[in-house]
Amino acid sequence: MSNVTHVRHQEHYSVGQVGPMEDWDAKLFVGRELGFTGMEVSLNRLPPGQEVPFLHQHKLHEEMYLFIGGQGQFQVDGEVFDVHPGTIVRVMPEGRRAWRNNSDSELWCIVIQANLDSLTGQDGVRLGEALTWQ
Repeated sequence: MSNVTHVRHQEHYSVGQVGPMEDWDAKLFVGRELGFTGMEVSLNRLPPGQEVPFLHQHKLHEEMYLFIGGQGQFQVDGEVFDVHPGTIVRVMPEGRRAWRNNSDSELWCIVIQANLDSLTGQDGVRLGEALTWQ
């Protein structure tokens, strides 16, 4: 599956489907399809023995990598460390990064990127209305 399907946009939310993880392409960006304006999200699948074939960095975006399946290695500024389900990596824009799957199973990762220093503090507001489900 190469894109988000069954996208539904409403005034205050968007919903889409990406199918089972096994059907994801190597990298699936979902931000544009869902209408994100302050971040980008990609769903990533790296087959056994594969790697991101280049170092990269960003101009403005910090990234969060959340590994949700498999195991592999991550490299930032020449430092290499192991990753597995539950590993979270934050990389500043200038960090020179790549990752690889040095295992015998698929490596799965969700990557979120957003503008550095764009958070404005605590933003959630608890509403005083009763919660009901239809």
